Amino acid sequence: MVKKNEKVKIVLSGGHAGSTAFVVIEEIRRQNKSWDISWVGFRSSLEGEKVPSLSSIYFPKYHIKTYGITAGRIQRKLTIHTLPSILKIPLGFIHAFILLTGIKPDLILSFGGFAAFPVVVIGYLLGIPVIIHEQTSVVGRANKYSAFFAKKIAISRESSYDYFPKNKTTLTGNPTPSTVFTTKPRRFLSKIPTIFVTGGQSGSLAINKVIEDALTIILKDFCLVHLTGIKNEKKFIGIRERLVRDLKKRYKVYGLVSPKKFNDLFKFSDIVISRAGANTVSKIIAAKKLSILIPLPISYLDEQKRNALFAEEFGIARILNQDALTPENLVAQIRYITANWNKILQSVSGKESPDKDAAKKLVALIEEFVGKK
Repeated sequence: MVKKNEKVKIVLSGGHAGSTAFVVIEEIRRQNKSWDISWVGFRSSLEGEKVPSLSSIYFPKYHIKTYGITAGRIQRKLTIHTLPSILKIPLGFIHAFILLTGIKPDLILSFGGFAAFPVVVIGYLLGIPVIIHEQTSVVGRANKYSAFFAKKIAISRESSYDYFPKNKTTLTGNPTPSTVFTTKPRRFLSKIPTIFVTGGQSGSLAINKVIEDALTIILKDFCLVHLTGIKNEKKFIGIRERLVRDLKKRYKVYGLVSPKKFNDLFKFSDIVISRAGANTVSKIIAAKKLSILIPLPISYLDEQKRNALFAEEFGIARILNQDALTPENLVAQIRYITANWNKILQSVSGKESPDKDAAKKLVALIEEFVGKK
């Protein structure tokens, strides 16, 4: 417990969970908590490349102390980055020790990922209470091993109970921006519907390729907002510039956007085409946004397929597996959604997202350890 009159210090850490952390930070600020918040995450969003992560770009702009950790991981397949990444694993623990002894936090909230694991382990060894949060429908690799060091484990889906000790696991849901919950499903499809395409922070080569191949067909009947990832932004800006004027007006390209901008683009779209990351799926369900999900086929424990199935069972998403991802199949799925728009929305009209108040529940968990300061 924090001593009276001492300012509470919280370290948030994670891999590709900057947007989830941001929702929790917004809730902490909404409740006027005078907590000193720091973020510890990876330096680059792509292994072996100097592609800045979303958190490293945007968190400092929101006055969040941000630290990039040097951490390695065991990769799923052999690449030129495999050995350097393995060699960085012990460096991650040393770096985490340096960061945590400097920050002196009262609590660590980890959202998983290889960058967070050394922070969790060193935090445990330093006697700092650790809470971990699992966003997926299963368990992330880092969270699987972090569970031993955690005082409390928060999960987003009931299916994740199977992977954690029951005595310290609680269901909170996945923190999702409040603006998404206030986004009402469109009663009528726009005359020229807008499709929002995203492959996540780093972009998706597979999704980008199929969009490139199907672009002129899609733009004949739709507007398209394309989040390409920083690495492919220039390429698709060039593609846009070569389009005829009428089609160019219907195509917007972004490399990486702030969490607020992402939510705005998401909010004003009619249809979403995306990977099946846990946070995107949570937004889709909360806003009841008709979607086509293309699960990443190499995700740990097939977590993206499980996330996609959760959205499909809710009734709001269609699944298009990557091995069937062709321009023809993608366009067919888009046509199906537009043809069945009212029927799909009616089927989910009485359903509510399980992620409502998830951020409040996580803040309440933090308060169990640091007090209501």
